Amino acid sequence: MNSEQCILVLDAMGVLYQAGDDVADLLVPFVRKQGGSTDAVVIGEYYRAASLGELSSDAFWISVGLSPSVEDEYLQEHALMPGAYNFLEAEGKRFAGVCCLSNDVGDWSLKLRRRFRLDHLIGRWFISSDIGLRKPDPRIYQWLIATLGTEAEHIIFVDDRRANVEAAAREHLTAIHFGDHRGTRSGDILTTRSFDDLRTLIESLPSK
Repeated sequence: MNSEQCILVLDAMGVLYQAGDDVADLLVPFVRKQGGSTDAVVIGEYYRAASLGELSSDAFWISVGLSPSVEDEYLQEHALMPGAYNFLEAEGKRFAGVCCLSNDVGDWSLKLRRRFRLDHLIGRWFISSDIGLRKPDPRIYQWLIATLGTEAEHIIFVDDRRANVEAAAREHLTAIHFGDHRGTRSGDILTTRSFDDLRTLIESLPSK
């Protein structure tokens, strides 16, 4: 595939950042440690509301029993995925554009990408709290296609959650499942284990 004709769209959690399930792995333990709610279901429900733009980031922290002042300490829990920065720096200019599509809270996403110096490597950030939709809702992929103004097949979408990848494939995006260490396949879903593998896989894609 000629990457110069394609727009690369990367997920954040589990692709750009190491924690794939950031709610279970990072957020719930952090809230509990800080003396907030101990109920994982309640924390998850408030997070979902915030990630849909129904709660501000400050309102989220208050809802789980904490001060918004803990936010920056929480965000320190995140780490960049190995190889992500080097891949973007070396390969990003080969695409017609590089974007991020993430289920996240807008304020958190902004702080993280500034912390890891990703703003100059990823041109556009599409965050669920700003859109009002979350993956794998098919409407978010339809919105993405319309917003990017290109053919769905020319969007290379990379996500660590198979449900998100399969939903993107149903909307005819070129969908890749990232971080599948088992090397499993489901139908026509492509899989890759790392950013080094991703580079090779994209180069091998047939032209469309």
